[in-house]
Amino acid sequence: MNPGDACFTPEGASRLPANCWSDGRLDASDEVVADEVPVALSYNGISHAVMLASPQDLEDFALGFSLGERIVRHARDIYDIEVEPTCSGIAIEMRIAAGALARLKHSRRARLGKTGCGLCGVESLAWFDDEALDPPQCPAPSSALSCAFEHAALHRAMAAMAARQRLHHATGAVHAAGWASRDGTLLCVREDVGRHNALDKLVGALAAAGQDRSDGFAVVTSRASFEMVQKAARAGFPVLAAISAPTALAVKLAEQAGLSLAGFVRGGRHVLYTHAQRFGAKAV
Repeated sequence: MNPGDACFTPEGASRLPANCWSDGRLDASDEVVADEVPVALSYNGISHAVMLASPQDLEDFALGFSLGERIVRHARDIYDIEVEPTCSGIAIEMRIAAGALARLKHSRRARLGKTGCGLCGVESLAWFDDEALDPPQCPAPSSALSCAFEHAALHRAMAAMAARQRLHHATGAVHAAGWASRDGTLLCVREDVGRHNALDKLVGALAAAGQDRSDGFAVVTSRASFEMVQKAARAGFPVLAAISAPTALAVKLAEQAGLSLAGFVRGGRHVLYTHAQRFGAKAV
């Protein structure tokens, strides 16, 4: 089957019986619905987190999540990833380097990722000040001035996202994160029911390929929440372009981290909240 077939069901979705009300009548129908499953992440036998996610591209998700949470510093710190379906979800077991395991044991906390807020299970507000707001590694704005980005590139990439969102087209229920070259050519896209998971999958895919994330920018079909900015900065993206709005805390972190944050990238318009100098000409 292919996406043009009436009965096509993409990976990451299920076809379920339902009833559809239209034009004054109720008819039985089959609806394509996005899958959402518990995904348990373990490191060297140590259970660390359970996230709700779409069940595709899970090796990318495991690597991107591990990098974003600073459990590992490089893709090479993960020696093996095993993805195993279980009766209650999907288990991902990773074998990691000794140094990474030591850091994990030091900072380990139980968390259940229901919303992707990035703070579930933290012990105190002091942890938030010390860890969550610690400016991630990100290319400094001054180093990017000699190779500025074009405003139009953001819109080229966002426009190209639509054709690459097969799961969203089928279900209407998932987000996407993409990576584009400096001219806005969209090169990689990942989808998930969670916007933060989609970004983790993208980061993981690029890290596995050895791609330099500073040589392009990230684009997301969601708002730019605090965690989205945190993940983008930690991954080394110089620019994060979101189709919707940021939060004030996200803008604060982007400013501290040296990340250019663009919101409302749609309809030929966008707002640059931080480090607009990456885009050349000054506002008048």
